[in-house]
Amino acid sequence: MNKAQLIEAVAQKTCTKKEAQVAVETMLEAIRGSLKKKEAVTISGFGTFRVKETKARTGRNPKTGETIQIPAKKKIAFRASKELKSLVK
Repeated sequence: MNKAQLIEAVAQKTCTKKEAQVAVETMLEAIRGSLKKKEAVTISGFGTFRVKETKARTGRNPKTGETIQIPAKKKIAFRASKELKSLVK
C-alpha cells in the first residue's frame, strides 16, 4: 500500500478524499516532527518509531580492501507491537 492508497482507504471509511488527505498528511507531519526532536512515537496496537544513534566504527572497502572510518549517524527504527506481529503470523 502506498500513500495514495492509504488516503483512499481512509476516505472510504470516514470522510471525503480531500479530508482524508489532510488527515494522513497531518499525521505523517506529526510523526516527522517528533522524530526530528528525537522523541519516540508510539501508536498503540501498531508499533513504535524512534531515532537510534549508531557509533562511529571502522569498516572495510570491499573493492580495495582498504580500511575506512564509518561516521556515527542517526537511523529511524520501527518496532512492531505484539498485536501487529500476531496479524502477520
